[in-house]
Amino acid sequence: MATVIKETKVNKTDSWTPEKVLEMRKRLLLPSTMTYHSQPLLIRRASMQYVYDEKDKKYLDAFAGVVTISVGHCHPELVKKAQAQMETFDHSTTLYLYPQIVEMAEKLIERVKPANPALEVCFFTNSGCEANELAAIIAKNHTKRHEFIALRHSFHGRTLMAMAMTGQSIWRHSTPYVFGVYHAPADYTYRRPEGLTPQQYTRVCADEVENVIKYSTSGQIAAYIAEPISGFGGVIDPGPEYFPRVYEHVKKAGGLFISDEVQTGVGRTGKHFLGIQHWGVKPDMVTMAKGIGNGYPLGALVTTREVAASMEGKTHFNTFGGNPVAMTVGGAVLDILKKERLTENAEKVGGKLIAGLRKLQERYECVGDVRGRGLMIGVEIVKDKKSKEPAPQTTLKLMDLAKDNGVLIGKGGMAGNVLRIKPPLCVTAEDADWIIDALDKALKKV
Repeated sequence: MATVIKETKVNKTDSWTPEKVLEMRKRLLLPSTMTYHSQPLLIRRASMQYVYDEKDKKYLDAFAGVVTISVGHCHPELVKKAQAQMETFDHSTTLYLYPQIVEMAEKLIERVKPANPALEVCFFTNSGCEANELAAIIAKNHTKRHEFIALRHSFHGRTLMAMAMTGQSIWRHSTPYVFGVYHAPADYTYRRPEGLTPQQYTRVCADEVENVIKYSTSGQIAAYIAEPISGFGGVIDPGPEYFPRVYEHVKKAGGLFISDEVQTGVGRTGKHFLGIQHWGVKPDMVTMAKGIGNGYPLGALVTTREVAASMEGKTHFNTFGGNPVAMTVGGAVLDILKKERLTENAEKVGGKLIAGLRKLQERYECVGDVRGRGLMIGVEIVKDKKSKEPAPQTTLKLMDLAKDNGVLIGKGGMAGNVLRIKPPLCVTAEDADWIIDALDKALKKV
């Protein structure tokens, strides 16, 4: 059941304007700071799945603050618990004892165990990037090897190791990278070679992992890391055979299987808590962030006791990771997710959204593909269905027009031509209609 909260109004006489904030950002922040839309939106307040600008215009946040808001903006139960914790005891490191961290660990382990009953040891960070970095460290320590397999189109973070594992040139700069990372093709069936069925291409991509191991590494690897469904890579959703087949190749090479659930976790894909559960393989490590903190800086790694033992006698420390407020927020997210049956809601509303978007695909020549699971959906925009040539400028125009219609969506893919529709898990069937209608109106104009 969706939570209803009382809305408050902003002070419309406030002096902040989009132009003023944008001008100050350009002066005061790094030039790499990105903005969306030809006229960037100034957000003044938020409530569940909605945000409001300085004029109090209401928008449906169908991108969830970059796939981060899970249970809803400013969820009253979460706010209440976080505020109470801040007023009582706001910070400590793991050098001291406090119950919030073990309470959160116990709750999280309970949720990930269906993916692999052996997952029973946690470490908390501030972000998914930090969690992925730690996963690589642990894999090296456990296997005593340093070579990794990652996927093209993947995104794993902005530190040097995470950039090395990322499979998109637009996110890889500031060379040199950490050596020993090799990339296999993702199961991007929409852009498969002519003459192959989706099932055949899935097998080809999975077996390329074995070929990369055989021809580009020593034959024995530290780990394979993948997002079950790519995020920034354009919502690439592998076929049912892909991960089971890859898992066999990875295990044959002595590697660990790391599932990067930063975007797919916390019930976003519907039916399961973790995205990898749709494929039935048992990850040795799971990394999480974004939705688990609902906008609060919180990341996590969960692994097996056997793998965790490789960190015995080694120091790994995170000043803010696992602090009492973050643990309280994370625990509240997990409680709300279960109480409000938001994983089930993601599956139900996501199914409605995908069905509606596929109707638009039938009607509009520029809608090349609609893919995804639950509330992790991608719409690939092309110049025409026959050529499948990416249409990034059309994508940007559609984003602007959707915003004018009160719906905020993201974009991704190597060519920047995939609309990313990933709203908070509390969205309703009526919200799904709003998204479809807003895109329909936008498509008519382009």
